[in-house]
Amino acid sequence: MRFTFYGHACFAIETGDKHILFDPFITPNELAKDIDVNSIKADYVLLSHGHDDHIVDALTIAKNNDATIVSNFEIVSWYGSKGYTKGHPMNHGGQWTFDFGKVKYVNAVHSSVLPDGSYGGNPGGFIVDAVDDATFYYAGDTALHMDMKLIPMWAKLDFAVLPIGDNFTMGIEDALVAAEFIECDHIIGVHYDTFGYIKIDHEKAKAAFAAKGKKLSLLGIGESLDF
Repeated sequence: MRFTFYGHACFAIETGDKHILFDPFITPNELAKDIDVNSIKADYVLLSHGHDDHIVDALTIAKNNDATIVSNFEIVSWYGSKGYTKGHPMNHGGQWTFDFGKVKYVNAVHSSVLPDGSYGGNPGGFIVDAVDDATFYYAGDTALHMDMKLIPMWAKLDFAVLPIGDNFTMGIEDALVAAEFIECDHIIGVHYDTFGYIKIDHEKAKAAFAAKGKKLSLLGIGESLDF
């Protein structure tokens, strides 16, 4: 499995011959100015919630690749109303087996509204169990919450993708507690540095995780990790 970071909370997973993209916010992100959205491959686009900084490039990339949009019922229905009907709706607690593996849609504590003011449904996260490959949890934008303690009941994680920028989501301290709740030793941080509110001290953050016996990876935009 290859993980590639595209800035903010956007990342791609390559597993087998499938490309899965999460929460694409690239073109308005000055930090990601060197990323060409038209070159990104995606068989699936998974969206955690409806905020613009998670979906702004979703339709462009989905159309470019004839990709399936996977999200909650409200978001998939919203794209359908805009004329893009290749979607798979989910809701909390549900799971589905796709051709790349199993996805479970789990709780997140945040807010959600679509760019035109439409109701964005309840925000969520995803547990992805790829066929003969790594298993990971993407928390989406969320506060620390007790439902995270359920994650180990459903999956033994190889890594987890957690927001760490604070202000709008968990910060470093709460992300450390989340890592304990989900029983995961390798965390990839997202949702940091993009705006003034969420800038972090990278070395301090890594040291905080290391002090708890855990690894925090903070990738450069366009950088990849192999699992």
